[in-house]
Amino acid sequence: MQQNFFQFFSLWKGKIVGSAILILLSWNFLVWGSVFTNLKKPDIEIYFFNVGQGDAHFIESRDGAQILLDGGPPNRILPILSEVLDFNDRHIDVVVLSHPHADHISGLIEVLKNYDVDYIFESGVNYDTPEAEEFHKLVDEKLLAHRSLGEGGGGLKKIVVDGPLSLNFFEGAMLRLIYPDKSFEGKSLKQVHDSMVVAELSYKNKKILFAGDMEKKLEEYLIKKGEISDIDVLKVGHQGSKTSSSQKFLNFAKPENSVIPVGKNSYGHPNQDIISRLASIGSQVFRTDQDGTIKLEIDSLGNLRFSSY
Repeated sequence: MQQNFFQFFSLWKGKIVGSAILILLSWNFLVWGSVFTNLKKPDIEIYFFNVGQGDAHFIESRDGAQILLDGGPPNRILPILSEVLDFNDRHIDVVVLSHPHADHISGLIEVLKNYDVDYIFESGVNYDTPEAEEFHKLVDEKLLAHRSLGEGGGGLKKIVVDGPLSLNFFEGAMLRLIYPDKSFEGKSLKQVHDSMVVAELSYKNKKILFAGDMEKKLEEYLIKKGEISDIDVLKVGHQGSKTSSSQKFLNFAKPENSVIPVGKNSYGHPNQDIISRLASIGSQVFRTDQDGTIKLEIDSLGNLRFSSY
């Protein structure tokens, strides 16, 4: 079983581009401009990307730590990421794959081809689709390249989640991977949702739950384990499918705000019963098909601010 505590740090990187006084002065101006810009930023920014019918969410802290949870369907995430990341930023600290369905994994293939990633977290479940096969082939190639560099040489590392993990970063911010709590590595399941990587971000006593496509069976299990409690924001499971977000689960979670990543689809997502359940607990609902990309900012006092574009 993997250790239940994992810590990473985002390091500033820079280089001297010249020695002329004018260039140094310009560089100094740009550095201080960057510092002042950074001071104005909220402590934590969370983006629920509008990638259509699928999930892709991005977390960035004020010191530059970056976490991507899922990548959405094909041909959607790269233009959106380019709007959020600096032009020359081709690096992401952590990628979390909730499960290998095409509307979550496809965009991650594009990310791995275009960005340097330090860590990938996944359940390791076996899923026989072209998208999953291409993703894992690409991961294996990058892991092989990492091994060839030797210890300390950089490159991709993969962590198979088979027990609770905590990713600690900016000033006490923590991303807890609360499930799986057992190994699914190499296993083929009748329902791949049963191996869902479920994550909870906490900062300044605020909690955001990323439910992936978690369904009622897993909701019930996590309730019994005591993993579901009062949260501030719920990333609604499975695009608002009727197989997720049971009334019991919502009564335990009590999300004050809910985000439904959803696009044009033939499944009836989000299901009207789910919308009604969220209304019954007084949760404010955001939808990417209506509101676009949803941005959530958390400041140093724990205040939440939503916006969309």
